[in-house]
Amino acid sequence: MAGQATTWMAAPTMAPTKMSMMAMTAMLMLPSVEGFSSPVLRAPGRMGLSAQLALSKAGPSRISASKLRMQENPEKGGENDSGIRQLLGVRGGSTTADKWKIRVQLMKPVTWVPLIWGVACGAAASGKYHSIWDGASFSEWSTDFVKALVCMVLAGPLLTGYTQTINDWYDREIDAINEPNRPIPSGAISENEVIAQIWALLLGGLGLAYGLDVWAGHEWPSVLALAIGGSFISYIYSAPPLKLKQSGWIGNYALGSSYIALPWWCGQVFFNQASFNPTVAILTILYSWAGLGIAIVNDFKSIEGDRELGLQSLPVQFGVDTAKWICVGSIDFTQLGVAGYLASIGETNYALVLLGLILPQIYLQFTTFLKDPIANDVKYQAAAQPFLVLGILTTALACGHHTWT
Repeated sequence: MAGQATTWMAAPTMAPTKMSMMAMTAMLMLPSVEGFSSPVLRAPGRMGLSAQLALSKAGPSRISASKLRMQENPEKGGENDSGIRQLLGVRGGSTTADKWKIRVQLMKPVTWVPLIWGVACGAAASGKYHSIWDGASFSEWSTDFVKALVCMVLAGPLLTGYTQTINDWYDREIDAINEPNRPIPSGAISENEVIAQIWALLLGGLGLAYGLDVWAGHEWPSVLALAIGGSFISYIYSAPPLKLKQSGWIGNYALGSSYIALPWWCGQVFFNQASFNPTVAILTILYSWAGLGIAIVNDFKSIEGDRELGLQSLPVQFGVDTAKWICVGSIDFTQLGVAGYLASIGETNYALVLLGLILPQIYLQFTTFLKDPIANDVKYQAAAQPFLVLGILTTALACGHHTWT
């Protein structure tokens, strides 16, 4: 979750080109996670590094899924791999007495990736991100690069770290039963230390958000407002009495918007507050429905555990056969609608690129996911999600290229 905005740049707007799209993609490409070659957007899912973001956020409440996947994918690579998993906040990691490692584990760095990608998309949508491939000077490029990194620190380590820590805090009782080696139930970190970390990350994030508003010269603190809103969503997602994660529709959409809309808005308003308009807001809100579909993918494997816990995931509410079509429908129709809209406003090239990224997803749905969503969830996510996240970037570049009236 994040905040954003910046209109202080006096240099001329650089419209995104094909080269800038490649540059932005390359600039923000992070190391792969078990074969993922791009920053793969993941709502809390289940098991292994290949399904990371899922487990990390919806985490402890997904009992049977995690146990089953652990059995299917025994740990490999010995202590080094286990130590890396521990630092990333991934299930199956080793235990440690190093307090700094425990604190990082609670922040689940593996879940920062989609937020960082979202900020990059927002920067692209602003039309004011200067790239050396677009003819910008080194000074312009380096300034924007640093600004993007600072905004990503806000969205990733600080506010997503806050989100994950508070999620573990409110799941500590169920973790004591199902994952007693987790930092909080194991006693590796005291409750007072966890509470202090929650407040430090929250206040640090809000403070940095305000600093970004000052840096951007905003009269109205839009970055801070987004940071407050995102933090509130994080709280009610994990904390009673609302605890949105227990509701299939609302909880999954909260995840989708947090991983797509909010970081996009953050990056866009930070780089060019004036470029953010109702149309862009609607596009990103709609795209969050695709994020809802991704979150549903992660619910199939844990259907038995969810049913036992009384969690109203969509597979529990509607059954596997109906839920799998709701899932792919929310992913496909959202993207097809966005592609159609881009074509209608004259951004035909971007619309065609987006369509080209949608078709492989549909193919993979019919050849893997729809055949058996429980057995093929991770396989489908690994193969299809790179196309989806590149589609989000394509849409962002189209917004940055378009002249809004």
